[in-house]
Amino acid sequence: MSLLRQQGSTAMAPPSVTPAKGLRTPMAGRRPGGLSASTRHKGMGLLLVSPFLLLFLAFLVAPLAYAFWLSLRTSTLVGGDHFSWFANYQQTFTDPQFLSGVRRVAVFGVVQIPLMLGLALLGALIIDEVSSKLAKVFRMTLFMPYAVPAVIGALMWGFLYSPTFGPVNSISNSLGLGKVDLLGHGLMLTSLGNIVTWQWTGYNMIVLYAALQGLPREVYEAAKLDGAGQLQTALRIKIPMISSALVLTLMFTLIGTLQFFTEPRVLEKTASSVITPDYTPNLYAYNLAFQYSEFNYSAAISFSLGAVVFIGSYFFLFATRKRSGLK
Repeated sequence: MSLLRQQGSTAMAPPSVTPAKGLRTPMAGRRPGGLSASTRHKGMGLLLVSPFLLLFLAFLVAPLAYAFWLSLRTSTLVGGDHFSWFANYQQTFTDPQFLSGVRRVAVFGVVQIPLMLGLALLGALIIDEVSSKLAKVFRMTLFMPYAVPAVIGALMWGFLYSPTFGPVNSISNSLGLGKVDLLGHGLMLTSLGNIVTWQWTGYNMIVLYAALQGLPREVYEAAKLDGAGQLQTALRIKIPMISSALVLTLMFTLIGTLQFFTEPRVLEKTASSVITPDYTPNLYAYNLAFQYSEFNYSAAISFSLGAVVFIGSYFFLFATRKRSGLK
């Protein structure tokens, strides 16, 4: 009986159709006579990204390529314009003006970077611990200077520092302390460091505060049960757990310090005897190009500085790869 059932079901089953040779069956996701779904998605993605790619090529890649081509050439009144390969780069790393600017920026960063990041970390720890409206006001107050454009901030501080009509000297004279030359040789780096710290501390504080907000609160409760106070929790739990954010802010701050330009450029006319055309490497390259028309050598200095920033950032990330989570 079972044999008859098997034969009956076999007889009722539809015959399998095998495609004839030379005929193609339509693939899944492909329209007859059209493109596959994956190909259409890739084409749509390229179409959406194409405006950015065009702007990226036109306003970044092309100018960089032209500047690099300029850096490989030398233009003189006697010899004319000729291809000199890497002679400009060799001159850059033996130029005492460029090297003095690099040393000045290095000294500036050694003092200013730890101070600024320390204040940013302290502010982030405070507003993370205090959950009230006062913490929101404190957070907005510290972040507000970052919303001020760097040029406007430098102009404002230049007015405050002015030895003739600035309020700082007026207050100092009224207190009998005498004149304080905040734009002199002795205090110029300190004044510039104050501007940078005022403007960027709030930004770094918000980055560190966001990292603190992402930490699990169960760790804090476990630390309290073990008898840890607020200071021990901050030093032994919070700061080690946001080490990747600290490394990130430190790397961005290092890059920005090596590219120091806006504040010295704005204060250059106010303190021309102190801020010389080669005060920082970026300022030196700018003045060479737009005041002395040495575009070839200026391009070489810019790319040399970019190479220093890239190599320094790479070695910094390599040295801190365990703390930053990079492998």
